[in-house]
Order: sequence, then C-alpha cells, then structure tokens
Amino acid sequence: MSDVVDAVTRSRMMAGIKGKNTKPEMALRRALHARGFRYCLHSKKVKGRPDLVLPKHRAVIFVHGCFWHRHEGCRYATTPATRVAFWQAKFDANVARDSAVRGALLAAGWRVATIWECALRKPEQIAAAADQLSTWLLSETETLELGERGVSPPTGEGEYVSSSS
Repeated sequence: MSDVVDAVTRSRMMAGIKGKNTKPEMALRRALHARGFRYCLHSKKVKGRPDLVLPKHRAVIFVHGCFWHRHEGCRYATTPATRVAFWQAKFDANVARDSAVRGALLAAGWRVATIWECALRKPEQIAAAADQLSTWLLSETETLELGERGVSPPTGEGEYVSSSS
C-alpha cells in the first residue's frame, strides 16, 4: 500500500509530532499542581529526561503515548500497514530504551510511574489518575502504572498496576 501523501508532506506531518508538553502531559500536570504537588519538567539531570520529576518524593513520572511506546493490549497501539519492518524496529527500540531507563532509575533509588495516554483521555480519567498518583507519591511503593487496558487492578479500584519490585 502506498502512502496517501507525498514524502515532503509526510515529513512535515511527522515533524509536527511533539515529544514534550503533549495534551495528556499538560492535563496531568495541571491536575497534580492543583493537588499541591510541585515538580521539575524534563530534567536533563535525571536519566531518560522524565516528563515530571518530584525530587521531594524521589519520584519520576513518564507520560507515554500508547502508539510510540507500545502499550500492550491497548487499542491505540496500532502498527502502520506500510513499512512494517521499519516500524517494528522503531517500536522495539523504544520499548527497549524505556525498559533500560526504568531499570536504571529504580537502581538509582528513584520511584517510577508510567501513565499511559489512554488513561488521560477524559476529564474524569485525568482526575482519577491524579488521585491515584497522589496516593502513590505519598506511599513508599516503588512503581506505578496507569492505563486503560492491558492491566489488572490489584485492589479492585481504578485501572492500575502497582508493584514494589
């Protein structure tokens, strides 16, 4: 299947995809700020340049796009029909990098939360995610993952996975 737009247009479209200050990230930042949490943004001093760094809580938060970071079991983690090998290699590299960064941060004593874009689509989801993050930040749990699909809640409340491994 050929592309529906020419190469120049496709290049311009792909260049317009943001890596920082995305809509889901901005929504989560506003919700956490309203709850009294203060944070640094995209700190170069922390491995992986997390979206949010909360030094007081020794915690970092990544807001991952389901498509680019391959949220397992999510309907938004589709693979383009053209150049499948190229996209698979790109996605595999993203997932490997995410895993390596997460491991390095945990080894360095940081607590790591991953919030998937699908968990921040509606205002009520944003509020629920911010509430769960607030609880996690005040706890001693090492990791937290919030997403719409592909995870099972340990307590029966909300849609998240929390582990201390």
